[in-house]
Amino acid sequence: MFAVTILGNNSALPAYDRHPSAQIVTINDQLLLIDCGEGTQMQLSRYKIRRGKLNHIFISHLHGDHYFGLIGLISSMALLNREQPLHLFAPPGLEEIIALQLKVASTTLPYELVFHPLNKEEVILDTPKFSVETFHTQHRIPCWGFLIKEKKHPRKLDKEKAINLNIPAAFYSSLKMGYDYTAKDGSVVYNDQVTLPNSPAKSYAYCADTIYDERLINIAKDVTMIYHEATYLNGMEERAAARFHSTTAQAASIALNANAGGLLLGHFSSKFEELHDYLKEALEVFPRTQLAIEGVTFRI
Repeated sequence: MFAVTILGNNSALPAYDRHPSAQIVTINDQLLLIDCGEGTQMQLSRYKIRRGKLNHIFISHLHGDHYFGLIGLISSMALLNREQPLHLFAPPGLEEIIALQLKVASTTLPYELVFHPLNKEEVILDTPKFSVETFHTQHRIPCWGFLIKEKKHPRKLDKEKAINLNIPAAFYSSLKMGYDYTAKDGSVVYNDQVTLPNSPAKSYAYCADTIYDERLINIAKDVTMIYHEATYLNGMEERAAARFHSTTAQAASIALNANAGGLLLGHFSSKFEELHDYLKEALEVFPRTQLAIEGVTFRI
C-alpha cells in the first residue's frame, strides 16, 4: 500500500476545524510523518493511527505551523515507554530547539532520537522498498520538499510455476530482475515463462511552502501524485508572492506541466471558511485535482 492520510491542511492558524500541516504517508509497512503542526498527536489519535509504527518524521521548515506539535508527540512517545529509535529529518536549527525543550523540562527520552539535518538536495533515506530525497522550495526561510519513490523489481514472479519447473529458490531474485534460468542439464526456462510485468513504481512529491517555482516541474516530473500548497485563490498572486506562497492556478500549473498523475491541494488560508473555490479554480487548469481534506486517505 502507498497512500497519504491528511492530518492537517491549514496554513498558519487553526481555523474552521482545520489544523496546521501534517500528513502520514503509508508505504508498505512503514508510516512516515511529514510535518507536525500543532495538534498532530490529537489527529493521530482521532484517525486511529498507531504512533508506535512511526519511525521517521520529516519537517519541511521551521515556521511554527509545520513543527509546533513535535515536542508534544516526542514527549508522549516517551510517556508510552517507546524503545525503538525515532529518526527526525529537519533543518539544523530544530535539533537545538528540541534539546532546549527537553532540557528545561528535565526530560530524558527512553528511546534514541536520531537527528538528521537537512543541508542539501540528496537522498536522505534509502530502504529496500522505498527512498526519500529532499529538494529546495522557495520560501521566506530555508524550506524543503520531499520526494518518496517506491522500489520494485522489474518483474513479478509466479512462484507456483517456478516451483513446478524445479527452479531453486536462490534464483528467484534473478528471475525478478529479468534473467532466464539454465538448469544443470542445459535446458532453459525463459524469464517470461515464470514472471509477469510488475506494476510501475509509484512516487509522491511533497512540495512544502513555496512561491510559484517552475523548477519544481522537473523535480516532480511524472510523479504519481504531487502535494502542492495553495494558500491563496486566483487574483491574489501579488499577495502570494509577497508572502512566498502560491495560488490555486499556480499549483495546478506545476502539476500539469510536471505530468503528475494527480494533485493534492493544501495549506489553505484561514481567511476562507469554504474550500470549494480552491477546487473549482484548480480543476480549470488540472482536472485530476483533489483537496487535501483532513481524515481522508488518498491512494497514490
